[in-house]
Amino acid sequence: MSITHGVHALVWTGGWSPEEARHAISSSAAAGYDLIELAAIDPAAFDSDLTARLLAEYGLKASASLGLDESTDVSSEDPEVVARGRARLAQALDLVRDVGGEILCGVIYSRLGKYAAPPTERGLANSQETIVWLADRAADSGIRLGLEFCNRYETNVINTVQQTLDYIAVVDRPNVVAHLDTYHMNIEEHSFTEAVRAAAAAGKLGYVHVGESHRGALGTGSVPWQEFFTALREVGYDGTVTFESFSSEVVHPTLSGSLAIWRNLWEDNVTLAKDALAFTREGLSGSASS
Repeated sequence: MSITHGVHALVWTGGWSPEEARHAISSSAAAGYDLIELAAIDPAAFDSDLTARLLAEYGLKASASLGLDESTDVSSEDPEVVARGRARLAQALDLVRDVGGEILCGVIYSRLGKYAAPPTERGLANSQETIVWLADRAADSGIRLGLEFCNRYETNVINTVQQTLDYIAVVDRPNVVAHLDTYHMNIEEHSFTEAVRAAAAAGKLGYVHVGESHRGALGTGSVPWQEFFTALREVGYDGTVTFESFSSEVVHPTLSGSLAIWRNLWEDNVTLAKDALAFTREGLSGSASS
């Protein structure tokens, strides 16, 4: 398999000043990664020209992810909130285009946060109509959209692979794919193997996050890694696998709060990132023993 190995920017920095951007990109390259995933919660805060130059300088690819908030929730019934969400998503899409990226992913279909009830019929329709609109815009730039299904405490729209595939079937756009994340799968899926197979069989296995059950170092929690890596090998997945980990050591102005990153799970992010890459490569090669 020809995997693109990525690392989430929040392993390195919580902001994106020129100094932070260089630190995150150079550190990703030095640790051996092929790609950095930009945390585009506020895409307008990114200097896309600078980011593109740094990516070229260090020979890295980029993706971008975000989660919407209450004021930009495209699954809302309020048309003004949906309009603000679409504007935010359009900015994020422009960022991906301008840095030469090929995928915008994350919770781009709803707010990232706990809801008190399931989505309403109108709210779900607003979400799906937004993704159709965004997918058509993305297609003009050759960009795919990865829908990251999350656990029930972080969205009420899609929590499992099957729900994601059902949603994608309604959207019916070839550049919309399923974004699998082991942290969320460990909470919601009954079988990692069946989840991977289902996404692959539908032709929609498009992006992968590897994150531990406690969001710390890989291999130190309860995620069934051997099962997951074996399933990816069996279906011949050859896309991007991005390491995602969060600690109070690195704080994002809003995302750390949204994800409840209260504990300091690591301090040495260089060792963390290098170990995660080695762990993932070993697992995908089939040489891992557990």
